[in-house]
Amino acid sequence: MFVYVVVLNLAVEYVPNVLSEGFTLTLLTALLLKVALECVIWGKSAILGRLRAATTRRAKIVAGVCLWVVAAGSKFVVLELVALVFSDAVSLGGFWSVTLLVLVLLAARGGVRRLLADQTLR
Repeated sequence: MFVYVVVLNLAVEYVPNVLSEGFTLTLLTALLLKVALECVIWGKSAILGRLRAATTRRAKIVAGVCLWVVAAGSKFVVLELVALVFSDAVSLGGFWSVTLLVLVLLAARGGVRRLLADQTLR
């Protein structure tokens, strides 16, 4: 959660169309993003499992299209969730700013997990 809050606050500071009216709203938005992105990652993993298990060309195409729909559609879901929950108090901009934000959040998530895994091995 800490990493999500830091990334979101940096986005609020440096990306003009990402807005939050206060730290509490940023914290709640980060929590919402964490839950939403974990659900998206779970869905992508399930679809990737089906893609790898697919034996026919048609099944692979269907799984690939589903993967693309989840990847692109998740950004719109995040935008709508934030708009629904926080109304005008929080704005993540549009599709491209949310896409960039999600990519940075996922990279930060992966970095923290890798860092924590390295610490447990020592």
